[in-house]
Amino acid sequence: MSGRAGEHPCDNGRVRDGPSERGAGLTSLRRYTWWTVPGTTVCLLALFYGDWILDGDVPLWARVPVAAALVADVVASAVLLGRWLTPTPDAEVPLPKGWLVATIAATTVLAALPLARRDYGLWAVAPAVTVAICATYLPPSRRRHLLIGAALLATLPGAAVSLTTGDGELPYATLFPAGLLLFTVWMVLGPLWAWNLAGRLDRARRLEAELAVKDERLRFAADLHDIQGHHLQVIALKSELAARLVEVDPTRAAEEMREVRQLSAEALRDTRAVVRGYRRTTLEDEIANATRVLAAVGIDARTTLLPAAAAPELTPTARHLLGLVMREATTNVLRHSQARHTEVDYRVTDGTARLKVGNDGVDGLPATDGDGTGLHSLGERLRAADGELRWHRDGDRFEIEASLPTDATDTVPPHPANGPVTR
Repeated sequence: MSGRAGEHPCDNGRVRDGPSERGAGLTSLRRYTWWTVPGTTVCLLALFYGDWILDGDVPLWARVPVAAALVADVVASAVLLGRWLTPTPDAEVPLPKGWLVATIAATTVLAALPLARRDYGLWAVAPAVTVAICATYLPPSRRRHLLIGAALLATLPGAAVSLTTGDGELPYATLFPAGLLLFTVWMVLGPLWAWNLAGRLDRARRLEAELAVKDERLRFAADLHDIQGHHLQVIALKSELAARLVEVDPTRAAEEMREVRQLSAEALRDTRAVVRGYRRTTLEDEIANATRVLAAVGIDARTTLLPAAAAPELTPTARHLLGLVMREATTNVLRHSQARHTEVDYRVTDGTARLKVGNDGVDGLPATDGDGTGLHSLGERLRAADGELRWHRDGDRFEIEASLPTDATDTVPPHPANGPVTR
């Protein structure tokens, strides 16, 4: 447990709510901790030393400096503990040196004068409080060393006085101060540990909410990429084809441009559906779309479906993920290959759906090193659903193979909005 920086909780004499605490359930805990730790500490000092100051048997020369030191120690202790109990504990804060010097000086007076009168039950109260306050500002490893060293040192002053005066109270003078110190530390650090833990849990809650928003943005970006990337690639290819045909075959060019118009309308409709959160890519739609698009650019697309792509045992998630694989494979063929033939093989065996897409257009292109970001991100999504995505090159052939349980759950995380694989 360590100190934290932030707005001082007792500005203008009031414990004020931090902005992150409103509605988080921490306000009551912080107020309770404030009154428990600084309040109890101040009461402890005032109760023990107040009775000693009012004792008529104690000479005036001893009571006056103790009274002054008590006021200084109470103020310094309250400030030091208040600095630690901040509304938004987000950063480390050093132990204020000025207030530390003040509390050490006051503690010295509060310990020395009662010890000089052999009051073994009182002299260790102020040092115990000071040690506890200092411990709150230290990390666990250094705090442990401080407490062990302070407990051992607390046995020495009383023992020395008892041995010197021969009053026969050596066990009490030796052990009671050490026990009092450990009890005081436990009383102070316990509520502060609970407060620190609650603050960390609240920060984790806020971080979880922020991550949920970012995940949703990534999901939207991924879905938008899946739609726009594919549609725009097909539109570009068909527009290029129409430009080439406009002089030699105006009728065919007009037909291609009508399809471009239709694709543009589909892209706009799908984009609006993504914004509304309704659209979901499906395998059967992507296989049908791939066959039509590849045929339009002169690629022979052969499909083998065992059983039909609309197999009822597939969950929506399985259909969606395999549809994304089919779309990515089709986009790769259009953008990065010189393919003349493409084979699509889909089948369901033993509760596993397998999709294989191959083409013969690698010849003459740079060898793939498997660094395609689109396939890598899809592979991560399939692995999250207990599936697998592999791709390899064999001569002039490039093949993508995906496998996925038919009962894949709907908890697949979104993938980054990366572009298609570059081969």
